[in-house]
Amino acid sequence: MNVRNCRVCKKLFNYVYGPPVCPLCKDAKEKKFQEVKKYIQDHRGANIHQVSEDCEVEVNQINQWIREERLQFAEDSPIRVSCEKCGEMIRAGVYCDKCKADMANTLGNVYKKEPIKEEPKKKQSDRDKMRFL
Repeated sequence: MNVRNCRVCKKLFNYVYGPPVCPLCKDAKEKKFQEVKKYIQDHRGANIHQVSEDCEVEVNQINQWIREERLQFAEDSPIRVSCEKCGEMIRAGVYCDKCKADMANTLGNVYKKEPIKEEPKKKQSDRDKMRFL
């Protein structure tokens, strides 16, 4: 049995997988997420700091949910995060569409294999063979 301390409340719990957070703290975090999601739906023009203050959630946590693509925003929403590669402002995720396409092309080009040229086999002479006495 794997027992750890919760990263949030410091209580002992039976750790199974994922981040070391107890089930009670995970549930509380999920309730906060649902609260933020509802607030954003009701207040479409709110910026990230207003959401943070009104829902009592850290800005970093909201940014994490945006990066995980759990929160997505309409085109007219002022809430944006920057692309990790080029810095362009995006509505959700880690990379903008241009950078995603660029990385996919780069990885696709790496995977292309060049045909292997087979060298002609040398004919084995009697001198090269193993001998037994």
